[in-house]
Amino acid sequence: MKILVTGATGYIGSAVAESLTRAGHQVQGLARSDEAEQKLRSHGIQPVRGDLANTTTIAALVQGVDAVIWTATANREDVDAPAVAAMLERMAGSGKAFLYTSGVWVHGETGGTVADETRPLNPAKLVAWRPAVEQRVLSTPGIRGIVLRPGIVYGRASGIPAMLVSSAREGGAARFVGPGENHWPVVFIEDLADLYLRAIERAPAGTVLLAVQGSSVKLKDIAAAASQGAGKGGKTASWPLEEARNQFGGFADALALDQKCSARRAEQLLGWVPKGPGILDELSRGSYAQR
Repeated sequence: MKILVTGATGYIGSAVAESLTRAGHQVQGLARSDEAEQKLRSHGIQPVRGDLANTTTIAALVQGVDAVIWTATANREDVDAPAVAAMLERMAGSGKAFLYTSGVWVHGETGGTVADETRPLNPAKLVAWRPAVEQRVLSTPGIRGIVLRPGIVYGRASGIPAMLVSSAREGGAARFVGPGENHWPVVFIEDLADLYLRAIERAPAGTVLLAVQGSSVKLKDIAAAASQGAGKGGKTASWPLEEARNQFGGFADALALDQKCSARRAEQLLGWVPKGPGILDELSRGSYAQR
């Protein structure tokens, strides 16, 4: 297939684009600068110029491809939602595939139970607009609409866990929001990229998949592993939620969510079996560890 990946120079998007290329697909990557174009070319990906804020240009890009994988985000409803809508309007009735990247935060607190795709959504304020975008993807007629909801992504020394490592290196202890008893659903970047590949190739229209790896992990344990990897002996520091809100706003509340989720549907539907290291090992001895 010829597949356009938005966000192809980003954390998730770059891993997805690489996975698609290895599988033999023709991959185009959205680029909004000369630097981004050069980066994509260096990875064997054809750059196409565009910007999420220019919906006319974005919509025109779907003409020459068989599928779109949306991993880009401005983290703003007024940018993301119109851009997705413009593409979907152009794709309606074409039979093409559109895979939208959402996230586990649309489930909100899971109350100690393990959530799956059938659980009613209760999104964190930061992502309260995303369920409507998901529904737009799933309800657009004549396309193969798919939604993925990744957990906290780790690996390649990047993503949200890298913030914990940086805080340890800079302040002597990995600082986390709240008391740290909450659980994070997580997924290794390479395994997540494999799920995108399986989904764009085989998932039927209307598919929603949670992308998480094993059991959720306590935040305080994740922070301790980040501290170990940073060479700080596992030292951690709790950051009161109210103080964190002053700096991060709604992002702090999302980080403090207590969530447990299941990826059984992805395993059963697409044969997805995550193989990467656990987050504690990856933080303490893997890509994040101090060299």
